[in-house]
Amino acid sequence: MTSSSSPLAFDHLVVMLRDELEARSAAFEAAGYRLGPPGYHNLGSMNRLIALNSTYIELLGWPQGSEPLRKEIADQPLGLDALVFRSHDAHADQARLHHAGFDVQPVSHLERPVEIGGSSRIARFNTVRFNSQPIDGLRVYFCQHLTPELVWNEDLTEHANGARFIHSIELSAADAASTAAMLAKLVNGQVAEESGRYDVRLENTLISITTSPDNAGARINRARLLHADGNLHDFDYTLGAGR
Repeated sequence: MTSSSSPLAFDHLVVMLRDELEARSAAFEAAGYRLGPPGYHNLGSMNRLIALNSTYIELLGWPQGSEPLRKEIADQPLGLDALVFRSHDAHADQARLHHAGFDVQPVSHLERPVEIGGSSRIARFNTVRFNSQPIDGLRVYFCQHLTPELVWNEDLTEHANGARFIHSIELSAADAASTAAMLAKLVNGQVAEESGRYDVRLENTLISITTSPDNAGARINRARLLHADGNLHDFDYTLGAGR
């Protein structure tokens, strides 16, 4: 278990596909990703996962032709949408964040049915979300996996294109230093500055922030995946766009 003084691990990157999720899934599969089966949350959203070695990419949306039921995602634009950090104890993290002055919600419970080995199971999560986001322009929250074996298993983590894990995520913000400081506070991390770039190293992923004076808020610019060939590849979240 991660101690209270150690940086948290990164859990997953959310890619918002809105009502295009179903139409665009085939393009991600054609690019060599093994997508988990469609999942339907009790809160009304729909997803498909790209499970990696210690993290995953969540393709998030809702069924085509229906209205989004989750208020927090209804107006989110297409693209790289949210950073989610791993919690070992959602109630403890909620208390920590509340004590630190963040406008945090009570712990909420999320679940969805999954098919594993021909049988139906329920994947369950506790999440910690914010009433107002601590970093302007960036959606962040915390996720505790109560059934991790239903997310990470050999059937889902082997990808034909060799994708293994999220090596790094690059953000930009008008004030990169303060954005990095706030991020570090959220995840029990430290900031390292080098040539105008601010790095926050988590247990399993590096998050870097650079200055972009024209940004209205923080923005996720790209994620880089380490593949089995030892090379880094940009994750293309635009696959299937325009279909």
